[in-house]
Amino acid sequence: MSLCGDSGPAAAPRLRPRAAQMARRPELLCGAAILLGCAFLIALKVTCSRAKDVTMPAKLPVSFFSTRSPVIDLFRGQLDYADHLRQDSEIVLYFFYAPWCGQSIAAREEIEHVASRLSDQVLFVAVNCWWNQGKCRKQKHFFYFPVIHLYHRSFGPIEYKGPMSAVYIEKFVRRVMTPLLYISSRSKLLDFLSNYEPGVLGYFEFNASPQPPGYLTFFTSALHSLKKDYLGTIRFGVITDKHVAEEISLVHSGSVYLHRHVNTSLIYPNDIMNYTAENICKWALENREVLIRWLRPHGGKSLLLNNELKKGPALLIFIPYNPLAEINPLLDEITKVALEYHNCNKSRAAEPDLQHLGDTDSPAFDSSVPDAHTKLSETFSITKSPCCNTVVLPQWHSISRTHNVCELCINQTLGVKPNKVHVPHCNFFEIEAALDSFYLQEHTFFQVISNTIECSNFLSFYSPFSYYTACCRTVNRHFLSFISSEKTIFQTPKVTFSSHGKKDDAQHSIPHIEDRNCFIPDLHSSGTNFTGLSCRTNKTLNLYLLDSNLFWIYAERLGASRSTHLKEFAAIVDLKEEVHYVLDQNQSLVGSTLENFIKNFSILYSPLKRHLVDDPSVHLHDQHVITEVTTNTFHRTVFLSEKNVLLLYYAQWCGFCASLNHIFIQLARLLPPDNFIVARIDITRNDLPWEFMTDRLPTILFFPYQRKEQSVKFPEDLSVNLPNLLKFILYHSSFSSSEPCTKECLHKETVLQQGHISHLQREIEKLRSEITALHQAHAQLEAQLSEARREEHRLQQQKHTLEKQHKTLQLHSEQLQATYNQKNQELLAMAEKLQELADASENLLKENTLLRILVASREGKLQSQDEIKEPLHSEQTLSEDNSEVSTATDTLEEKRIDNIDTTETEHSSGNRTE
Repeated sequence: MSLCGDSGPAAAPRLRPRAAQMARRPELLCGAAILLGCAFLIALKVTCSRAKDVTMPAKLPVSFFSTRSPVIDLFRGQLDYADHLRQDSEIVLYFFYAPWCGQSIAAREEIEHVASRLSDQVLFVAVNCWWNQGKCRKQKHFFYFPVIHLYHRSFGPIEYKGPMSAVYIEKFVRRVMTPLLYISSRSKLLDFLSNYEPGVLGYFEFNASPQPPGYLTFFTSALHSLKKDYLGTIRFGVITDKHVAEEISLVHSGSVYLHRHVNTSLIYPNDIMNYTAENICKWALENREVLIRWLRPHGGKSLLLNNELKKGPALLIFIPYNPLAEINPLLDEITKVALEYHNCNKSRAAEPDLQHLGDTDSPAFDSSVPDAHTKLSETFSITKSPCCNTVVLPQWHSISRTHNVCELCINQTLGVKPNKVHVPHCNFFEIEAALDSFYLQEHTFFQVISNTIECSNFLSFYSPFSYYTACCRTVNRHFLSFISSEKTIFQTPKVTFSSHGKKDDAQHSIPHIEDRNCFIPDLHSSGTNFTGLSCRTNKTLNLYLLDSNLFWIYAERLGASRSTHLKEFAAIVDLKEEVHYVLDQNQSLVGSTLENFIKNFSILYSPLKRHLVDDPSVHLHDQHVITEVTTNTFHRTVFLSEKNVLLLYYAQWCGFCASLNHIFIQLARLLPPDNFIVARIDITRNDLPWEFMTDRLPTILFFPYQRKEQSVKFPEDLSVNLPNLLKFILYHSSFSSSEPCTKECLHKETVLQQGHISHLQREIEKLRSEITALHQAHAQLEAQLSEARREEHRLQQQKHTLEKQHKTLQLHSEQLQATYNQKNQELLAMAEKLQELADASENLLKENTLLRILVASREGKLQSQDEIKEPLHSEQTLSEDNSEVSTATDTLEEKRIDNIDTTETEHSSGNRTE
């Protein structure tokens, strides 16, 4: 009651002085309001700034290339300065990189190597295109690094997309530096045309002007070809001599010639297409002849190799290649093989000869050669030598109703000229193909009306460019044994009909040859049989080259040796048939071996064997329970072993296969190792013969002893568990019931069964001992568990007790906290009151000082007035002043007494509170 009653009167005198002070000085109130508003705005700004995402500014980039490098490094992305540098240089290479990119870091050394060799001719500029404040990052939007752009004066950019190797980059830069080769003599022309790459030649007369009309357009077209084809497969050349140009039928200045080895060469049609750089480049790319192509997969996720293999069977040749080398004998030899393989016009040589350039390479658009088409038709009329054989028709053949013997001649085209025929040559495989075509196309024959002989010509079933001739007649049976000795039984008819129904003169027919000794597989014959093979077979190969220095990993995947020092390898991949063949690595990679390799693939009954890829990472260990089988160990483990073999087909990605591992481990421990082998094979890393492949995983095959050819597959409808596998193995491992069993057989069977029984008994004893040990361990675990439960119960009780004590202490802590908060508030209130009392006392002291000054001034005035006025009047005035002073003094004394009383009251109330 006393505390509440004293607080009201004490607060009133504290507020009155402050209110009076603010009333006398209103500018204080305005200043305080302004300060409070500014503080509120600052607090609001700080709060909002903390609510946003705090981002750290990127660090300043550093130089990517060393200061001594010939490459100008614009590591802050100054693309505008790079463009300024390009204006003063003829050839400029831009290397756009990201400092964090591993491929950019790897290509840095290659760029420096190229710059050290070409820095006097080419300006090398590296630009950091990743820093977010650089102009390169804002203007260029690359999605991969590094990127190489080349500029030839104002033409560009020409992007390089090849391997990031110094030799390849330098080769491409040199092609951009000199896109044209200048040809001034016949020898240079022959060298240019002998190259396997397509060539475009332009003839310009430089006598009248240093830059003839059309020269700059042709020059720009060469740069356009590099821009569209970074491999640079088309070479551009300029002929400066008129007589050299006439060798390839170029007469007028500005004419453009596209050289092709197999097909007819072409001249750019100025009357049909506009003479522009883009049109010349497009014309050359569309009409070029690619006999052999380089493959350079960049190593990432690319469909380049897959798209090429989908086109058909491919011959992949891996050779070490240096693009800067002037001479490469192995590449030249492979090029000759490719030219011979695609040279379907056999009257022309594979290598061009200058003295026949005007005839054999006459362009299709050249009107000055009127008999070009005549020569071309004569070329295709030349064929290989004929070869005939006598065939005795079977009874099921349709012709056998009237005739029983036929004379079959191969490689005989209608209209063959006698002077084109050389020494007859026969081939066993061509005879086989002729027989197949003869039997398969018997319904297309057009028989001649004749009493004795019926003849017909028909197209080859395997080669669209070969005709076969069959002449049939009836021969008595007793003469058939003398057919080989009779050379004049058959006579050529006067009239023959082709399968197209055309009637031709047969007076130039060639007599047949019945020498059977010449029907031998001629695998090592000369290039006569190999020339134009791509047009005489339905298994045409696409030829590809790969640099083994960069892509040897692909060769290893196809079956190349990893330990070889000479990285030369060749393989034929047939994606449609899912097979590939490998050239014997013991043979050197030369033209003759490649020709035989291609011929063996192209013939009807190919002697090549499918190459089976083996997993070299598998290491055999005798202590393993399950035997790991590979391609090389499959035959030895499965067929040559004198044991029953259970084989599991699995794959690493097959989850269900992995779940069977513990079952097969238990099975391998149960079966006697002297009689059974439990094995598995990773079918994704090991190829097997087709009869042992499977299309379902997991697959289980069982090969019984002495009956390996009677392998049995585990039924798919049964669950794969230990009892079912044991029943399956024991059932199929016994001898076949169809075979009679003798006493010896019964004795062996009894001994085998007793061995199995004894082995199983031993395994059962082992299992029983293991079960007893498991029971003992179970009892020990039960005792330990009961002790653990008791300990857990005791700990639980202690936990409850501690929780109660914790709750009690928490209540005491809350009470103490409340008391502390209350006392703290009271102390704050007392501090405020003491502060107010101090302020009031200070005000009273100031007022007392003012009163003293006032009294002193009054006393001075009174003294001066006493001297002037009369003494009486001065006495009256003095009495009045004294009364006023006494009154003021009494008032001050009363105020002091009141203040002292108030202070004593507050001290007493504070004492009572404490």
